Formats: sequence, C-alpha cells, structure tokens
Amino acid sequence: MDVLSDAVAAMRTGRPHSSRQDVQAPWGMRFGESDGAGFHVLLRGSAWLIPAGGEPVALAAGDVVFLAHGHGHALASGLDAPLKEVRVGSDGRWPEPPRPADAHGCADAVVMCGVYRLDRSRAHRLLAELPEVMHLPARVGTHRSLRAAVELLGMELDERSPGSDAIVTALLDTLLLYILRAWWQQERGAGRTAGWAAALADPAVSAALRAIHGDPARPWTVQELGGEGGLSRAAFARRFTALVGEPPLTYLTWWRMTTAGRLLRADDAPLRQVAQRSGYTSEFAFAKAFKREYGVAPGQYRRSPGPANRAPGSNSRV
Repeated sequence: MDVLSDAVAAMRTGRPHSSRQDVQAPWGMRFGESDGAGFHVLLRGSAWLIPAGGEPVALAAGDVVFLAHGHGHALASGLDAPLKEVRVGSDGRWPEPPRPADAHGCADAVVMCGVYRLDRSRAHRLLAELPEVMHLPARVGTHRSLRAAVELLGMELDERSPGSDAIVTALLDTLLLYILRAWWQQERGAGRTAGWAAALADPAVSAALRAIHGDPARPWTVQELGGEGGLSRAAFARRFTALVGEPPLTYLTWWRMTTAGRLLRADDAPLRQVAQRSGYTSEFAFAKAFKREYGVAPGQYRRSPGPANRAPGSNSRV
C-alpha cells in the first residue's frame, strides 16, 4: 500500500478548491488562520510570502509554497504593499478572483491559490512534522511531475470547459501528493537522516509500513514486521521508533483506529465488520479502544456530521 496516499486520505475532508488571481502592483492578500492547508503557485511575475512567524520568502515565477498547518500569512507584491483580507467561504470555496486594477492593462503577476480541508484530529505524523512554510523553487529539470500538474491546473482554471469541476478537483488531489513527494525528495537529497522522509526511504521501515497499511487487521508482531524488512526484532524496533517517532505496535494501533474512523464514516457496515477490518475479533474490545482514542462511542461517531463535532477529549497529533 502507498503510505503517503493513505496518510493524506486519513485527514482529508470535503473537496479542495482553488482560484487563479491576476493582479497588478501594488497588491497584497492576507490569509487568516485555517483548519485546512493552503498552497500558492506563482505562475508569472514575482511576489513575497510573508508568514505569521519567520522571515519573508521571495518567490519567482514557477515557485510553489505549501502551508500545511493553516497558519495566517500574506502574499504580496512587496513587503510594504497594502494587504486585502481574503476569506474562504464556509463551504471551503475561494472568493471570485479580483479584477486587475487597470482593466485595460496586463497583470504583472498571476498567482494560483488553493486550499485543502483537513481533519487535524487525525493528523498523520508524516504531515504533522512538515515545516510551517514549504518552499519549492522552480529549477530546470527538477520536480517535473509537479510542474506538469501545475501547468494543467493553471490551464483548467484559465479556460473553464465542460468537465472542469471534476478535472480541477482531481488535479488538486494530484497536486497535493506531488508537492509532498517533491518536498521529501528534496529533504532526502539534503541528507536528512530522521523523520518521515528518512522512514519512507529506509527499506526495512518502509516495508513494515507498507505491510501495516496493506493489512491493518492482521495480528502483527514486532518480529513479523521486522521480518518484512529482513531485520531482527530488536534492530527493527529501534530503527522504526527512531524514524517514525513511536514503537511499531503503537503506530499499528493508531492506524487501526484511523482506519476504523474512515470505515464508520464511509458506509453503514455493522460494527462487527468494522471491528474485524480494524484488527479486533471482539466488538466490545473494539468499542472500548475506539472510545479511548476518539472520546466517543463508534455509533455516536458515525452519527456525528463531521470533525467539528468530535468530543473535546479526542486524541490529536497536531
């Protein structure tokens, strides 16, 4: 199984949205705190990304920035440019893009902005450890798949045609995975030896993760998981804990509960089936473990409309 795809699917909710903004200097947009994650792609011109904390980041044409944690930030033509508040609608949609200040002139910058709605109570460590601002500069020959997705999305937003809604949604889902893949490739290239970039690159640990995600219901032992990557029990446990940040069976339990939550929301299968698919032979044991993890019983969780109604005591990794 693809661990990265699973990690993203575990916390994604609703549909992603994006818009293309054609602007003329001086221009500035301020984005408030959000439950989601956002991205900006500079298609033309130059700009500054101004995070809530940290130094401003100079952006050139083709640069991609991803803000995984929903912190407030601004995007502007200059550090002293006036900022206009941008508010995403309650349904997650972006407002209509502003018209250029000079209707007869050409925009001197074109920026593509997007937002992904997330359930942060189920944040995977893989995403939770990302920095506040991920900057992927445009460099010739690098991240070609990401560049292709950006170009296709830009064209679709610029030239709306039949089927655009479905195409844009699919391209936004694809873009998120390409952004994350490009970041971890960049981290590995820089020689990072800890965290999820290293975990996914480690043959033994990645083999165990694929096994867990491929069959979470199996009664895995540490020895069996180590055997997936050809390591002894003790050597595997040390390496997995060092890279992933928690012991193998702790991660297995968390992923089982995450899988259970998705199953409860996805269909109306009996709790007995959900328990079995989550690795529990007893419905009672499953219900007890689920309530300990989420703070509510499985049936109550299934009836609740979404993450906003999660009980205050539910666990979170953010």
